[in-house]
Amino acid sequence: MTKALAAAAPSSGNFVEFARFVSVGAIAAVVNLLTRYLVDYYVSFEAAVLVGYLAGAVFAFVLFQRAIFGDPGTPIRRQLRRFATVNLFGLGLTLAISSFLARIAFPAIDWTFHPYSIAHFIGVCAPAFTSYILHKRYTYAGN
Repeated sequence: MTKALAAAAPSSGNFVEFARFVSVGAIAAVVNLLTRYLVDYYVSFEAAVLVGYLAGAVFAFVLFQRAIFGDPGTPIRRQLRRFATVNLFGLGLTLAISSFLARIAFPAIDWTFHPYSIAHFIGVCAPAFTSYILHKRYTYAGN
């Protein structure tokens, strides 16, 4: 493991915080997936992934701020700006992976069992670790 990755990885002291992050993130992921599923009937898959991601992100911001990283000394506007910046990366990764799997990879292997739902699930899970590190060290950092 590289020094930078080792420094970023959750230590045993942060394991509970990381577990809470994953738990809250899982709830936000359910919001994301359900929203995409409902919106999918009206717009393209990629547009539905975008709307689902936004719904999950709003939910996640509120819960992360209150339950995990909240720092009353850090202005909420700053946290929102930083949260949006981090989530642009997460959105790009989620959208790219979901679209690639649903449109290219799964059809190439004749995957027919809920390809869009599974592709979106995998896409939503992809940025979990990087999001934790970026939110902890950037979005909700005190300075």
